[in-house]
Amino acid sequence: MAKYERFEDLPVWQHAIRIGVGIYQLVESEKLAKDYRAKDQLIGSAISISNNIAEGFEYNRNRQFIRYLEISKGSAGELRSQLFLLLSVGKIDKGAYQAYYLDLVELSSELKGLIKYLNEFEDKKKKS
Repeated sequence: MAKYERFEDLPVWQHAIRIGVGIYQLVESEKLAKDYRAKDQLIGSAISISNNIAEGFEYNRNRQFIRYLEISKGSAGELRSQLFLLLSVGKIDKGAYQAYYLDLVELSSELKGLIKYLNEFEDKKKKS
């Protein structure tokens, strides 16, 4: 894995930002525009993903970073759940839901892979 000097260079952070931008655009749709609670929840979950990646990275300690990546992964799951609920009550259409669902599953997989990589790296350091 390449050595990254800034969290902004991390592909997983960039992916999380793209999802966050999309969520900001989604909440401006007609059906969600006045649903302030849903908007706040969606935006909160979406920005939590990228913010936790950034915060964890800045600690410069793999164990801290892993913990924040786990929190980011949890926020991605929370966002998927919120989107499913909004689909179920007719606030978003199936196409939007499916696009975000697939994107969030992919992001969760990327986070899981990075967590695994960092855990294995830390385990190797212990054995050395």
